Amino acid sequence: DATAKLYTDIGLLTASNEIGEDATAVFNMISGYSEPLAWNKLALAPIWLRSRFLYLIGRETKYAREGRQARIIAKMNSLCDKELIAALYEASCAGVKISLIVRGICSLIPGIPEVSENIEVRSIVGNFLEHSRIFYFKNDGREEIYCASADWMPRNLDKRVEILFPVEKEELKRELLHILNL
Repeated sequence: DATAKLYTDIGLLTASNEIGEDATAVFNMISGYSEPLAWNKLALAPIWLRSRFLYLIGRETKYAREGRQARIIAKMNSLCDKELIAALYEASCAGVKISLIVRGICSLIPGIPEVSENIEVRSIVGNFLEHSRIFYFKNDGREEIYCASADWMPRNLDKRVEILFPVEKEELKRELLHILNL
């Protein structure tokens, strides 16, 4: 309760059966009870969250190369994962416009000609510590927005249990996109 006075964050209350099944699976897995054969909606670290982010970035890269709609906006606390940075550089080279809002550490260098010229990085500093992680992917006009507990750094992707969840309701997507645009 002490940090709640300093941090702003985003969560999801849902009655989605698919997300509920995945959440139950997370707790069963942590307790050592079982690991599901398939997941419905959630992506989980340390199992395959990095690969999910790499897939989403790669999909935008593919769309840009095909001349389709591609865009990434990502808000997080830290960005220092080498694989994700390399994927973002590749996406930039393919023509994906990328906006990063990173509160703390950012190991990606924006604005390098022919490497990261399509990437802009902003930092937020203020009275409240921005803690929310929001990830937007244009997906050729079928916009997808995710929230997560993980930053794009190895300790979050490899050594912790972290969750990525989709935001599917259009009104909530608009609200999160508004936050990103602010």
